[in-house]
Amino acid sequence: MTDSVSRLHAAVLDARRRDPGLSRTARLARAGVPKMAKKLAEEAVEVALEAVRGRRQAAIEESADLVYNLVVLWAGIGITPEDVWRELDRREALYGMAEKLPKRPAARIAAL
Repeated sequence: MTDSVSRLHAAVLDARRRDPGLSRTARLARAGVPKMAKKLAEEAVEVALEAVRGRRQAAIEESADLVYNLVVLWAGIGITPEDVWRELDRREALYGMAEKLPKRPAARIAAL
């Protein structure tokens, strides 16, 4: 999958320069980060709804849309797939692959 995401990222970077009248990616890029974030959130909700409905294939299709919109947002804010892979590797070394990073205590968050 990492190769697929890296290829998608490269294609998104290229598509941002296209005519927004012809390219959805170019339209999203020109609309800015708030629009990209909104689309990402919408797709996440759609994946969750399809999962709750037990519609496996629809959840797969919405998941592909979710990954696309995530990569568009990454490109919009200067994140590369490699940045994310490094963070996943760091977390795996600390907590194991199947664990999420623990939440920070509220006092520590306020200090940030």
